[in-house]
Amino acid sequence: MAEQLRAAGIGLEFLTRELQDSHAPSGVMFAVLAALSGMEREYIRDRTLEGHESARSRGKTIGGAAVTDAAMLSMVLHLRDQDLSLRDIAARLLITKGKKKGGHPSPATVLRMLREHDANAAAAPATG
Repeated sequence: MAEQLRAAGIGLEFLTRELQDSHAPSGVMFAVLAALSGMEREYIRDRTLEGHESARSRGKTIGGAAVTDAAMLSMVLHLRDQDLSLRDIAARLLITKGKKKGGHPSPATVLRMLREHDANAAAAPATG
């Protein structure tokens, strides 16, 4: 990426002075700064994932509060049987608790509910 930026004529400028041409030692400095930035981004990502894993092992949940419940799932299944789109299903639902009370769940939330329901239904042994 550093090479692409340099080829496009984009330079790195410090508050006190500009980095010089790619022939000067500053070209190396630009590449080193780009590499360090990438390493730092990976380090932050790894530490964040470790923190999430540690929290989960202690029984903590990651992410926002759940906005779905059994009644909403029942309605989602009923509306799916009517061949409505995810967007139409989400527009007909209301969140009944939490900070998002009175709002609509996203189509992604509806899709997740359906996938989890279908996976649980497939995993449950057939009785009969």
